[in-house]
Amino acid sequence: MTTPASPDHAEPWYLLGAGNMGLLAAHYLQRAGFTVIALRRDDTPTLERTLILPNGDPVPLQLRCQRPPASETEPLVGAGPAREREQSSRQDPRARSNDSTNNASAIPPAGSAGLSRAKPAPTRSAATTESTTIRRLVVACKAPFSAAALSGLPLAADATVLRLQNGLGSLDGLLPAGARKVEVVSASAVKRDGDAHRVVAENDTWMGESAAPGGPAAAEPPAWFGPLARHWPKLHWPDDFRHRQWRKLVGNAVINPLTGLHDVANGHIFQDPALAAEAEQLAREADRVLTALDPTWPGDSLPGVRALAEATAGNTSSMRADMQAGAVTEIDAINGWLLRQADALGLDLPAHRRLVAAVKARHP
Repeated sequence: MTTPASPDHAEPWYLLGAGNMGLLAAHYLQRAGFTVIALRRDDTPTLERTLILPNGDPVPLQLRCQRPPASETEPLVGAGPAREREQSSRQDPRARSNDSTNNASAIPPAGSAGLSRAKPAPTRSAATTESTTIRRLVVACKAPFSAAALSGLPLAADATVLRLQNGLGSLDGLLPAGARKVEVVSASAVKRDGDAHRVVAENDTWMGESAAPGGPAAAEPPAWFGPLARHWPKLHWPDDFRHRQWRKLVGNAVINPLTGLHDVANGHIFQDPALAAEAEQLAREADRVLTALDPTWPGDSLPGVRALAEATAGNTSSMRADMQAGAVTEIDAINGWLLRQADALGLDLPAHRRLVAAVKARHP
């Protein structure tokens, strides 16, 4: 492990969402010599978990916990969204789903937003809350819970925030104006295995800051990226990050809601002529709005979506698992994001609009 001797290593990372992918990120950060502190709203002093690596080796993971200011809406852990996510991961539907942030991986994931912004929370006494300005934060909670989870957190004006979530837009309006948001797209996959978290695959992970179409190139990686990349397998800072993130989004937008609504495994989509036709329309509509946003978008997303569905044929998508468990879905951050972009551009996406309405009709 790298010795935390430099200023970059002296600044800790705070973890918001200690689920499958959040724990994997914490593991890599610790391997690189960074201190990781889990934010929880219960009295847990230390979080102890076990990761099982792809080669079968168990790795104990220990995180110091800190209790942030209380939220007036949903707490981070206990009776709130983080606990709901942890409990749902132990139910049969969620246990069959692999938690990844990239549906373009060999094993699928989830993603979403949709809550109104939470009100600032009152600060607790020093006996229960540590008064610390958070300069580095990993947001790995489920996207719909972002506003509630971030409520009251003492983020520095220039904080660096890693968004390890599915979908897009879940942190819009929730961070300080001067914060640096680094998006994370990972093809790695982790699933719950009893009391442990099994790393099913350590695949490519991309970090970046999406540049506006026609604008300047995305920023160079920050100083902490180099040390982290030496300990996070296949971690990249690509020039074409925006397109990689959008490819993930299209895969999610086609596979997740169709498998959730029809309660089928991923591979069934292109085995059923009716679902295959719907998938084609969804991909075509997504390409239309993404091309309008960025004329360099290559389009023709359907072959990639088909390849993904076939590569993960027997898997349960995260949205299907959520719907089986009666949990909130991430439809707003996936298909909902596409609809919001289309509305701003004056475009109509009827297939996506129908899917969003159908999913919300079952799980408002």
